[in-house]
Amino acid sequence: MNCIGVFDSGIGGLSVLREIREILPNENLTYFADAGHLPYGDKPVNYIRKRGINAVRFLAEQGAKAIVIACNTATALSVAQLRVRFQIPIIAIEPAVKPALALTRSGKVGVLATRGTLKSKRFATLVSRFAGTRQVIAQPCPGLVEEIEKGSLDSPAIRALVEQYTRALTCKDVDVIVLGCTHYPFVRGLVEQAAGGQVSVIDSGLPVARQLANQLMVRNLSAPGTNSRIEKFWTSGSTEQMQPLLDLLWPGEARACRVPEQFC
Repeated sequence: MNCIGVFDSGIGGLSVLREIREILPNENLTYFADAGHLPYGDKPVNYIRKRGINAVRFLAEQGAKAIVIACNTATALSVAQLRVRFQIPIIAIEPAVKPALALTRSGKVGVLATRGTLKSKRFATLVSRFAGTRQVIAQPCPGLVEEIEKGSLDSPAIRALVEQYTRALTCKDVDVIVLGCTHYPFVRGLVEQAAGGQVSVIDSGLPVARQLANQLMVRNLSAPGTNSRIEKFWTSGSTEQMQPLLDLLWPGEARACRVPEQFC
């Protein structure tokens, strides 16, 4: 199948996949949730790189003509190595620090993300490249990805974590908060609620979808308007756990399938 391949550590990348579907309605989509190894944010660098190689190999076998890394941690720690190893175009995601700095009035921007993303050299380079005299305040969010993966997006546990991490930023007078993990857009409303009406909340899903569309056009890889638009969803974890999340988060019929053992 000639498709767009997308992978993340779990269901967070569905927030990016929804933007891709909106911008590219005729493309076949194949999504790989590496839920058997969730979360990526606290894993060693070499471990995440091996999982990235595994995900790209699987998606390439599925006929991917381009691959999107819908995970900030995987991007930060493995995209350079993946681009060297594979010939398939690889589109990466990173926290929306640059647009946040363009929006800020106070000169203070907050970033909610995993420890892996925030500790990475790629994130440090991103901040040093664009911040100038403005301040980028990083807030790690341990436990939030795991709670979101449970599928109860308004649970007391999620509310408590979101309020704790968001207020750690607003008490430092940030006026823009970046959702630096693809899971976090699913609790965007809670972040906005905790931050208050004067704080803007942004993420990277739409810019990544636009970058993908541009790369497909430049490389003459775009699907024709008559394409059948097939969507496939795979996991290295439990299909029983993934299916309710797909039913909740994907706007249409979707069936979770287990990847072959060699990719688990």
